[in-house]
Amino acid sequence: MDLQQLTQEMHRFVAAKGWYEPNSPKPQTLRNLAVSLCLEAAEVLEHFQWRETSDDSEALAGELADVALYLLQLASLAEIDLEQAILHKLERNYQRTWNDLPSDTPSSK
Repeated sequence: MDLQQLTQEMHRFVAAKGWYEPNSPKPQTLRNLAVSLCLEAAEVLEHFQWRETSDDSEALAGELADVALYLLQLASLAEIDLEQAILHKLERNYQRTWNDLPSDTPSSK
């Protein structure tokens, strides 16, 4: 299944729940989706709070799926071709350089 098919499946699910209806208690606005994306990403972080690895890969997989679903929906509703955006960003990143932190910064000691 590719990104376009996953996006269609996500839209089918959201529509089935009635969340695209005008008076939905969960309005699917770009702002609300961006907030939800961040909240789900924070739930991914919780799996690593106070430890270096997750002790529940199934739950972590579920949280990563939530992040991906919100990302697909946000990109789709913002009319962004996520696949092309990713490929373009990768192309730009190949041209970038990242400098290491200077040795005198507190975080590098």
